[in-house]
Amino acid sequence: MKFFLENSDVHSQARAGRIETAHGSIQTPIFMPVGTAGTVKAVHQRELRDDIKAQIILGNTYHLYLRPGLDIIQQAGGLHRFNGWEYPILTDSGGYQVYSLAGTGRKINDKGVEFKSHIDGSLHTFTPEGVMDIQRLIGADIIMAFDECTPYPCDYTYARTSMELTHRWLQRCCTRFDTTEGLYGYEQSLFPIVQGSVYKDLRQKSAETIASFGREGNAIGGLSVGEPAEIMYELTETVCAILPHDKPRYLMGVGTPANILECISLGVDMFDCVMPTRNARNGMLFTTEGILNIRNEKWRDDFSPIDESLGGYVSSVYSKAYLRHLIKSNEMLGAQIASVHNLTFYLWLVAEARQKIITGEFRAWKEAMVKKVMQRL
Repeated sequence: MKFFLENSDVHSQARAGRIETAHGSIQTPIFMPVGTAGTVKAVHQRELRDDIKAQIILGNTYHLYLRPGLDIIQQAGGLHRFNGWEYPILTDSGGYQVYSLAGTGRKINDKGVEFKSHIDGSLHTFTPEGVMDIQRLIGADIIMAFDECTPYPCDYTYARTSMELTHRWLQRCCTRFDTTEGLYGYEQSLFPIVQGSVYKDLRQKSAETIASFGREGNAIGGLSVGEPAEIMYELTETVCAILPHDKPRYLMGVGTPANILECISLGVDMFDCVMPTRNARNGMLFTTEGILNIRNEKWRDDFSPIDESLGGYVSSVYSKAYLRHLIKSNEMLGAQIASVHNLTFYLWLVAEARQKIITGEFRAWKEAMVKKVMQRL
C-alpha cells in the first residue's frame, strides 16, 4: 500500500491524498460504507460502485469468523471473490465487537479475549496472532491490529491498563503479520490503533507508541462511544499532530456529517460508520439541505425528488411521498432506497471536501456546510 499526499489546506490540517492498494486507488478524504457481514445492508455491489461511488468497503473479522465461517471464505478465494466486490476492502479486527460483548461472560487477559458467540453461545478465543491469521484468510487489503476498545466513561487506571495491553497486543500482531504472507497473491497492510479513552496524556503516549511501529497507516479508536463531540475533536487534533504526516489516518466509527467535516479539518483521511444505513432503515435521511425524517406527515404529499441536487438515480427519481409510503409500509424497497441515498450523500460529502481542499476553499465551505447538513427539515 502506498499513500500520496496531494494537497493540504492552508487554513486547517485538512488534506487530499491517494491510497494505492492491490485492488485499486482510494481518493482521500474517504468514507467507507460498513459491510459487517460481507454486505452493506440493502445495497448491491453495483450500486455501491456506480451510484454511491464507494471506493472501499468494510468487513468485520468477528462476524465473518462466526458466519459464514473461515472455511467458506477460503474456499471462495477470499472475501473479494466471495462477495463480488473487486475493489479495496478493510477489515476491523473485532476489537469493537469484543467491547460490545461486555456483560456476556467475556474475559480479557494478556493472552487475548474469550467470548461467547452472539449467534449460538459457543465459546471462542481471539488472540493477536489468531486475529492476524483470520484477516490473512479473509484477504482484506487493509487489516486492523487487535485492540481493546475502552467504554465511556472509564477511570484513568483502567484506561491506562487497557492502552498498555493494546500496545502489547500490537507487538504480537506485528510479529505475526511480518512472519506470514497473504493467501491470495497480493499484499495486505496492517494499521495499529491508538487508544487511551478521553485522557489526553494517554492519547499522546499511545499515538507516539503507534507511530513508532512505522506501519503503512494508523487508526484512532475508542472515540464516538458516548463522549461529547468537543472531547472527540480535542483528542483527534492531539493524536493527528503526532501521527506521521505522510501516512493515512483513519478515525474509526465516526460519525455524523458534521463530525466527518470537523475531523477532516483536523487531519483525518478515512472514516466509517453504520449511521447512514442504520438511520436510513429508520427513515432518517441526510440531504444537501439538512436532515429529514421521511416518516413525518409533511412529506405525505411531497412529490419532489428526495434530493435532486445530490444527483444519483434514487435521489433524483423517487419522490419523498413515495419513499415515505414505502418506509411506513415496511416495504424492503424503502430501506434500499434510503440506504443508497444516505451513502450517496456521505460519499458526495467527502468528495466535495476533497475538491474544496484542492481549490483552497475548504474552511469557508466546511463552516457553512456543517450548519447546513445538520439542520432539521
